[in-house]
Amino acid sequence: MLDAFSRVVINSDTKAAYVGGSDLKALKNFISEGNKRLDAVNSIVSNASCIVSDAVSGMICENPGLITPGGNCYTNRRMAACLRDGEIILRYISYALLAGDESVLEDRCLNGLKETYIALGVPTNSSIRAVTIMKAASIAFISNTASQRKIDIASGDCSALCTEVGAYCDRVASAIK
Repeated sequence: MLDAFSRVVINSDTKAAYVGGSDLKALKNFISEGNKRLDAVNSIVSNASCIVSDAVSGMICENPGLITPGGNCYTNRRMAACLRDGEIILRYISYALLAGDESVLEDRCLNGLKETYIALGVPTNSSIRAVTIMKAASIAFISNTASQRKIDIASGDCSALCTEVGAYCDRVASAIK
C-alpha cells in the first residue's frame, strides 16, 4: 500500500529527481485537505454497521428470495457471513480513502474476491447491489446529507472525497462483476 507521500517519493526516485512542481503542489493540497479526509473516514467508520446492515437489508428487500430456504442469506450463519463481508469491504474502502490510494483495496480485498464468491455460489448481482447501496450511504455520510445522522465535519467542499469513495466502491463492484 502506498500513501500519497510514498507514491510521490517513489515516482521522483525512479526519475532521479527531487520532489517538486506538481507533485509538491499535490502533496500540499493533500495536507491542507487532511481534516476533511479524516472526517470523511470517521463518518464512514462511525456508521459502518449501519451502512452495511442497511445495504444488506436493501439488497434483500429487492430480492426476497435471498432469505427463503436455499437462498444465500438464509440461516443466521449465511446472513452473518454476508454482513461480515460487507464490513470487510467497507473497511478496505475506508483504508483506501484514508491513504488516498486504492492499492490497499486491490491488494487486500479484491484480489480473488470474485472467484471466491463464484466458488461459494454467492450471487454477484446481489453483492454488487449491496456495494452500490453502501456507496450511496457512504457519500451521504461524507457530504453530511444522511437523514437524521448529522455530525460535525470540517467545513468546505467534500465533493472530491465523495467522488473518491464512489470510485473505490465502483472498483469493488466491477471486481465482483
